[in-house]
Amino acid sequence: MTLRVYNTLSNRLEAFEPREPGVVRMYNCGPTVYGRPHIGNLRSFLFADLLRRWLEYRGFEVQQVMNITDVGHLQGDETADATGEDKVEAQARREAVDPFAITQRYTAEFLDDMAALGVREPAARPRASEYIPEMVTMIERLIALGHAYRVGDNVYFDVTTFAGYGKLSGNRVEKLAAGARVEVNDEKRNAADFALWKSDERHLMKWQTAFGEHGFPGWHIECSAMARALLGEELDIHTGGEDNVFPHHECEIAQSECANGVPFARYWMHARFLLVDGGKMSKSLGNVYTLPDVVGRGYEPRHVRLALLRGHYRSALNFTWSVMDEVKARLGNLDEVAQILHRVVRGEGGAADPSAGEELLRRTRADFESAMDEDLNMPMALAALDGLRKPLLDGEVGAESAGAILEFLGRVDGALAVLSLAEHLADADIEALIAERQAARAAKNWRRSDEIRDELAARGIELKDTPEGVVWMRRG
Repeated sequence: MTLRVYNTLSNRLEAFEPREPGVVRMYNCGPTVYGRPHIGNLRSFLFADLLRRWLEYRGFEVQQVMNITDVGHLQGDETADATGEDKVEAQARREAVDPFAITQRYTAEFLDDMAALGVREPAARPRASEYIPEMVTMIERLIALGHAYRVGDNVYFDVTTFAGYGKLSGNRVEKLAAGARVEVNDEKRNAADFALWKSDERHLMKWQTAFGEHGFPGWHIECSAMARALLGEELDIHTGGEDNVFPHHECEIAQSECANGVPFARYWMHARFLLVDGGKMSKSLGNVYTLPDVVGRGYEPRHVRLALLRGHYRSALNFTWSVMDEVKARLGNLDEVAQILHRVVRGEGGAADPSAGEELLRRTRADFESAMDEDLNMPMALAALDGLRKPLLDGEVGAESAGAILEFLGRVDGALAVLSLAEHLADADIEALIAERQAARAAKNWRRSDEIRDELAARGIELKDTPEGVVWMRRG
């Protein structure tokens, strides 16, 4: 089946075809690092990871870039020419520390969350502050081509020079003016023009460039320059949250296509907002949760991952604690499927005919892959996996088919990264290995002691040495 994705640019489902056969150049808008990402932010990042994983499942080589915004993202970002204080600097002032200390801390926390959630590392995670020369070069080109103009030490993009402005969001220049979605600024040629470079000697993060001594980049030019530097002038896929459609992605298109002279991205894909308890997250309601907040309630990161991926990425998704319990139970059922399959492979139960279950595997694989190929339809894909449990409980699968299903689930988990497929040891077997490890430690046989710890860890068993003895627990 052909992979189809919903293209925000055309507002329809389209067959996916990268510009270069077999290779996908994908840019994902990453975090602005002025705080730890909350679960709403995580939905967009996990969507990008799921997309990358599914493309790889289907045999594509994915060249993925996800940026880190560490300067230039102003608080009033609902308009193209954002106003207000830099989000990083505002946090730095609140904490009374250097803004670069803020970006370092929250970048580290973001990367910790990505690792815990099983997000594959992209080819690059460029920081905006590291690409100032590339941004300046791009801005200078836009000025030379007549698409941008300098007023003092500020540089603006002239939206009237790009006929395609608004083609992604529908916010054409005349519509913006009529709807008053622009800020009044007398030094701009047109009210809808937006800043490529800003000058403010009070800004704590600034660079000396051809545009002056106290400048910093506009948010939009950052992604255009980083994408061009790392992936080239034409992308296959660009993703982000639905709030990125306008103004951020609309402005990226204008800058990039005017500077490069070619279409910027073939496919634009956007994840919807996450609701919490049926509404928006709010600090006043106490429902702005981070990954550590959720894990602290007794859930595993993989439970969070599935909770944020279980719905279709283009549909509203609600987060509640009862949903987390349902997700935990659902993964528990899939864990049980894996353990039954292991027992059947060993000859413990299952159908007498080793090939029994071939049709179950064929149907499950077909249903799962067709669902994922249809714009990453996760609800249908998960339903296909849920259908494995009853035939296994009823003993309808033989040893040969059980092994094939386990192999298939291994590929599935390469795409979803939520399953626990390792065979669980019986409690008695765990205790026996722990006793052997203790004996090895007493004999100062550290090599064997470490081997046993590693073996248990590989089987999902975590050990903790305490003054009262060894405590163990299952992970996943």
